[in-house]
Amino acid sequence: MQLIDESNQDKRDFYRIEDQLALDYRVINGPDLADAHFGSSQFQMLSELQVLEQESQHLLRQISERDRSLGGYLKIMNKRIELIARTLVSQATDTPTCKLSVTLSEGGMSFAAAERLDPETWLALRIVLMPTPLGLVVPARVLRCDPVPNGEGWTIGVSFEALSDPERQLLAKHILQKQAQEIRAAKTERTHT
Repeated sequence: MQLIDESNQDKRDFYRIEDQLALDYRVINGPDLADAHFGSSQFQMLSELQVLEQESQHLLRQISERDRSLGGYLKIMNKRIELIARTLVSQATDTPTCKLSVTLSEGGMSFAAAERLDPETWLALRIVLMPTPLGLVVPARVLRCDPVPNGEGWTIGVSFEALSDPERQLLAKHILQKQAQEIRAAKTERTHT
């Protein structure tokens, strides 16, 4: 009988990208973000607004099909609200800004950390996806914590097990945009060589 490492199988369920993002995290007691005190309510507001926008996309499409003028107006209102929220977040002093190289998928991510985190530990991740600042506060469970070879620190692998559908859709949209950007860059590079 052959044992199957299910954790390795789970890692391959989603497309992965190498990305640069701003990240901050806190250890929490479980997947509930109630005890994830990051300080800034502005960042949490941006995260919630983006999730609400994702949830309302199908309604906006339905409205636009029936009444183009109303649909256009609501899209403009969405953009205005998002602009105000992003401005507030950019002014918040505790919003993470230091870019970090990560491997990201809809199912989780891996990143470098200075401290060791035990597997099964729950984290609240505060993420700013670039280049268009997309802010999310999401729960994640630590799957692995490996020492960095020939260096100091740890490589942390986490799983997004408690994401809402809109949060997962926001991540998927970012990953698809990043993938399309990489494809365009590769095509441009081939045409110039």
